[in-house]
Amino acid sequence: MAKSSFSTDIQRILAAINSSEIVEDRVQLFKDLGRIELKNVSESDYASVINCLLDFTCLDVTQCMLNRSIMQVALSYIDFNPSNCLPQILTLGVKASVWCGKHLKMSLLSTEESQEDEHSSVFYELLVEILRFYASTFSTLLKFTDFGDKVRMDTVEIFISEALNLTKDSISDAKNIQSFGSEILKVARMVIDAVVKLCKAYSESVNLEGSDEKLLRLDKPTTVDHVINIIKCAIEKLSQIGVLAANDGGNSVNILNVSWKGVVSLLQIGGVYFTEVNIANIVLTLLALIIEPLKCAAQAWSSSLNEDISVTEAKRIFVPVKFYLINAVKICSLYPHQAYIVYKEITLCVLKITCFWAFVSNGNLLKCASVVITELLEETTLNLLLSLLNSHKLKLEQKLEVLECLFNMGDTQSGLDCPTLSDCNLARVNDIFCNSYESMSRAKILILGQVVLFINFLRYSHGLDGYVKIAITQKLQWFLDILVEEDVYSHVLVLQFPLFYGSGETAELVWQPMFISLLQALKTFMIVISSSTGWEELESFLLENFFHPHVLCWEIVMECWCFMLRHAETRMANTILSKLCSLIKQLASSDAVFLHCSSFRKLARSISMLLTYGAHSMVNEVYMTLIGDGKSQLSSIFCLALFMEGFPLTLLTDELRKTSIQRIKSDYFDFIDNFDGAPLVTCSSSLFGFPVFILSASLQSLQDGLSDIDTRILKFLVAISSNYKSTVDKVTKDRYLQLFSETLGIMSSLEKLYASDDIEQAIMEIENIFLYEPPALLDKCKPQLAQFLAGLVHMEISESDDDAKSCAVWELYHLLLKERHWALIHLAITAFGYFASRTRCNKLWRFVPEDAAALSYDIVSGVESNQQTFMVEFGKFLNKEMALLSVAPSPEQLDLLGREGFALKQMFQKISAVAEDREGCEVMEVDHKNQSNKKRKLPDGICRGVELLKSGLKIIGDGLSQWQLNHFDATELHVKCLTQFSQLEDAITHFEELAGSGEVCSSYVQSNFRG
Repeated sequence: MAKSSFSTDIQRILAAINSSEIVEDRVQLFKDLGRIELKNVSESDYASVINCLLDFTCLDVTQCMLNRSIMQVALSYIDFNPSNCLPQILTLGVKASVWCGKHLKMSLLSTEESQEDEHSSVFYELLVEILRFYASTFSTLLKFTDFGDKVRMDTVEIFISEALNLTKDSISDAKNIQSFGSEILKVARMVIDAVVKLCKAYSESVNLEGSDEKLLRLDKPTTVDHVINIIKCAIEKLSQIGVLAANDGGNSVNILNVSWKGVVSLLQIGGVYFTEVNIANIVLTLLALIIEPLKCAAQAWSSSLNEDISVTEAKRIFVPVKFYLINAVKICSLYPHQAYIVYKEITLCVLKITCFWAFVSNGNLLKCASVVITELLEETTLNLLLSLLNSHKLKLEQKLEVLECLFNMGDTQSGLDCPTLSDCNLARVNDIFCNSYESMSRAKILILGQVVLFINFLRYSHGLDGYVKIAITQKLQWFLDILVEEDVYSHVLVLQFPLFYGSGETAELVWQPMFISLLQALKTFMIVISSSTGWEELESFLLENFFHPHVLCWEIVMECWCFMLRHAETRMANTILSKLCSLIKQLASSDAVFLHCSSFRKLARSISMLLTYGAHSMVNEVYMTLIGDGKSQLSSIFCLALFMEGFPLTLLTDELRKTSIQRIKSDYFDFIDNFDGAPLVTCSSSLFGFPVFILSASLQSLQDGLSDIDTRILKFLVAISSNYKSTVDKVTKDRYLQLFSETLGIMSSLEKLYASDDIEQAIMEIENIFLYEPPALLDKCKPQLAQFLAGLVHMEISESDDDAKSCAVWELYHLLLKERHWALIHLAITAFGYFASRTRCNKLWRFVPEDAAALSYDIVSGVESNQQTFMVEFGKFLNKEMALLSVAPSPEQLDLLGREGFALKQMFQKISAVAEDREGCEVMEVDHKNQSNKKRKLPDGICRGVELLKSGLKIIGDGLSQWQLNHFDATELHVKCLTQFSQLEDAITHFEELAGSGEVCSSYVQSNFRG
């Protein structure tokens, strides 16, 4: 058909449309216009058609059929030579958006049926066609790199805004349009894709991603402003659409993906141009989307959970959370300055996720959920923080603020707090999802999240910025301080988490106790920090806490020391141990060796631990340095202290170990064989009985070499008992009681003694001591008594009332099982359990008193239970191995550990307070050059006096040695002088220790362990 014919038809139809007054006729005419082939349509005819469409688009919501026929024509004309009519096309789209938006609201409010249903159906079909028109128009705009004049640019901006508004409204209401909802979402996705492509193309046309400085000027070209405005509008609308899709319960997954990916991709175009975009608000929006699924899960799981949460169900909840996290990480990485504005909300979100994970990991039916959280969220959650902490665009001060917000002690009082962390559960965790930073920043429930998060920081420290690593090192003291809290202490010891180890295909997920994870994380951090300037900070931390008074903190610090010495260069390890040996020589005294909490024993414990788990090559050297041939009094003190603290005797070389063991047994036999002939009053009281103590302390290492320890020990026990009862001096009685206790411990290791004829007399003496001496004096002996009674399983017991030995055994068990101290209860029931499960005795009830306290005594209420209750509880104890193991700790377990943690915390606070008071009262000159190392100098007079006393002591000792060599006829006088000399030596050593005070250890370590 000729071109003129097309033109004639078009003009005829247009004229008819203009002249017609009947809407139905116009509808039909527009349909006829849409059926005309366009390949030969002239530009003037094309313009006439577009203008006609624009003129007759009706804003009356009742004119649905007319508008639909108009949009059908527009859709067929949109791809045909729109260059001269682009403003009209865009204006048509704007008018369609306004009309459609009004109609959409009215149609959803309508409740009428019949004819209105048919009308609504036509409208929804039209809505889909309008959205297609938008997608096609965006694609058409890609062809125009010449933006034209300001009016045209403004029209484009208005069109994009209106198109995205209608798209957003359509997505919002799609779920209410059953028959067209899926189709609307499908076309809406096409619109979003098209607008993102358009924005990217426009940014490339004006080189937004380039570094052209003229684009940063205030008077930058209008086209640049135009593109920036378009992209800003798209970012804002797409983020709103993303929220709508997120709240659609999973029905708009495709829209969710394309909208948020669109936001991120547009923000990547050129961050410097989008500073006016409210990035902080977008981040807050994503944080809210992250928290919402967790909040819903906490609500559902805390109210009614009757079966295990499946992997599928867990992924349904947490996959979207990961999606939001990933997008938040990307945006924060692109715009760290804007994200920093809401860093408090970011840190709180991370803490909430971590806290949620912690409580889920220890729920009985939530094991799969915890594993899924680990797989999907653990590393990504940490990356959200690292997007700020590792950013080169943020100042160090800003990064430190973020860390301070995450890890601070502060006041842990809050309206959301529960009495203890043991009372926290998912219902409590649900509360934190409903509150802001201001109300939650000091909530006790978040402390556990802080601890877990700090451990994760240590585990993934290889990915931290250099300055952040140093800042984390400076937070290690905070970490130790928070572990002192009783609730944290109890949870650290019992909670377990699924953690990934390895990387890539070798990565393995394992359940691990929190305490083990903590230690491994610290070791990882030590390796990471070893090659940085933060090592000195870490070294200071380890030195300052070498004598930490809290047992858990000390264990952690010593694990770090052992790890360091195990992998350190030989010279460094030798230097450290050499200085420790020098320090322990300054602290040694015969009194301190029996004080478990003395600095001397603590240091002996540390040295033994370092040798056991650290550098084994140093064991021989330390042994020879401190103990040597074992002939001096000081070497005996060192020997006892080290053995009592677990010195690894088995790690000595074979020859030295055999020599040492032989000397230990030889000294022991010499002592017991001469015990009656060398009473305590004629010996150096400070070292009296050391051979027995040393043998007892080294039993673990001597198990294969105890065969030559015979029944003489039973006679020795009887002799000790006799001397104890006949002595009135308190100091002497205490020493005999110590010997009695250690001898009981040795006997419990010798099975053959229980079959000896002399065992009956020993048992009778033991009964006499424990039943007729004041109970308070014998508490320290009861642990060894429990061991001895457990060993009675190797002895024949007649179970006759006429048998004195059997009656004594029953009485001794009655004594133990009436104990009410929790530690002694544990020892008593363990001993009786061992005996009861292996003995041939049939009348076990004879061993149990009627008012047995162990197991059945209620510590809280103070109510005693009877024998029957005890036997029921004891049956449960014997069957404990059949109990089903569970990952989740029981409330009772947490409660007991919490009480233990509270007692340790009180002890720690008391020791810390005493140290502070001592520091405030000491009159010492401060060495300002070394003030940072806390090294104090004593007044010169005291120091000089101590040195003179030590010199005089040496001269007296040399004189006594010469006297012994030259005067054999003055043995009795010589013995008396040696006794006085020994006491003088102890007094001077003790005075030297007091003069140095508790600061001796820390100041010595601080000032001498560098390098």
